[in-house]
Amino acid sequence: NVSPPGVSYTVGWEGAIRKYPNVRKRFTTRPCMQCDAPPCVKVCPVKATTKDDEGVVEIDYDKCIGCRYCLNACPYGARYFDYGQFYTEHTPKLEDYEKRSSFEYGKLWPRKRRPFIPKSPIGNARKCHFCLHRIRKGFLPACIVTCIGRARYFGDINDRRGMISELIAKYKATRLKEELGTEPSVYYLD
Repeated sequence: NVSPPGVSYTVGWEGAIRKYPNVRKRFTTRPCMQCDAPPCVKVCPVKATTKDDEGVVEIDYDKCIGCRYCLNACPYGARYFDYGQFYTEHTPKLEDYEKRSSFEYGKLWPRKRRPFIPKSPIGNARKCHFCLHRIRKGFLPACIVTCIGRARYFGDINDRRGMISELIAKYKATRLKEELGTEPSVYYLD
């Protein structure tokens, strides 16, 4: 499936490390941080955004009213609003692949868009949810298995003997905007 225009579950950004003459580029991806203290959950007036028992912050598309409070509350810019747009809109042909249902949370969500009345997830906030539909079936999230640089890892951070805990201890692991108290679950290895 293709995410619609304006919706991206993992954003890449590049920056410079060190100072001249030892400058080098660094490319970093930023998915949802799956915070332990997620501000997006606190601001949702209809409790559509919740944190599950495994620590994944998810959105119930059937409850979401599209108020976008969570978009403003997320300090990582990891939430998006689905306006119901197509990439091939205003081209000679609206491609069929864009009209296909979106498979998220183990359910096919209709993608019937204009001129029909929008249905979820159109008109909803959307975000990375670590591919819960895959995790719950014993598979890794899609971003992990498709990373051509093999630079992403996924696992239980609470497993002190697990690979994730070992990597965090071995390398200088950092988290984005820790000073905000959100307790992000995504770590960056230096």
